[in-house]
Amino acid sequence: MNILKINTTTELTEEQKDMLFFIYQEEKLARDVYITLSKTHKDEFTFTFMQIEEQKHVDSARELCNTYGVETSHADEGLVGKFESQVLQTLYTACIEKGKRSLLDALEVGEFIEITDIEELEQASVGMPNDIVQIYEKLKQGNLNHLNALQAAMYRAA
Repeated sequence: MNILKINTTTELTEEQKDMLFFIYQEEKLARDVYITLSKTHKDEFTFTFMQIEEQKHVDSARELCNTYGVETSHADEGLVGKFESQVLQTLYTACIEKGKRSLLDALEVGEFIEITDIEELEQASVGMPNDIVQIYEKLKQGNLNHLNALQAAMYRAA
């Protein structure tokens, strides 16, 4: 018996494609901040754990971009702290500056990133096809778990 795979991928508007790329870059921002903060605060393993988990988020967001024909090759994932978006570049710089001040500041940066990611994913889901919404919901659940881990670390550090 032959089962045909039917392509059910919806065509996205340019605005929706831009949002997919932005979410991809935002996930990279979180990963890159945690990579950098883990080098500054070597005794806080939360950042090491978070960068591994955020790489999974980057992978999921990149896969969505690939599925919907959003080009990501110009965004070099290997360059930590480099972004296509000037907004994200500025945010990365500000997060690192604050995060280097103290462990508590670094954990607050992480908390801010996770809360912001949750809000962005909720907004980005509006009007998107179900497959994207489902992935964004999984990413959001991961962000909620990250937020809990960061808040527990903040409690320990206080």
